[in-house]
Amino acid sequence: MMAFIEEFKAFISRGNVFELAAGIMIGATFNNMLNSLVGDIIMPIVGWLTAGIDFSNYFIALNGKHYDSLRSAKDAGAPVVAYGIFINYVIKFLISSAVIFLVIKQVNRLHYSLAPQDSRNLKKDGT
Repeated sequence: MMAFIEEFKAFISRGNVFELAAGIMIGATFNNMLNSLVGDIIMPIVGWLTAGIDFSNYFIALNGKHYDSLRSAKDAGAPVVAYGIFINYVIKFLISSAVIFLVIKQVNRLHYSLAPQDSRNLKKDGT
């Protein structure tokens, strides 16, 4: 049992474990920020630009009946293909991907500008 505890101490005290934990925590926080940016700032603008179209209420009731909303169809127990929700997720994915791309691009630019001059020359020359 003592050997296990010692081995566990050695494992947990390695820097990689703490770096991984910090990365996960930062990633979770970044996820919250990204969701807020997309949901609270960008999507309302998209809604305004598309004259308030709400894709989330686009659906097909497979039983052939007409329902006023997706909620009423689901409440009635109708099988539905809620393709509007999928459209919303695709839009959010594209916006999120673009935001992440722009952030990574800026981080790489900052990292490159802070790199020593010698390593920047190596990248340009390919050597």
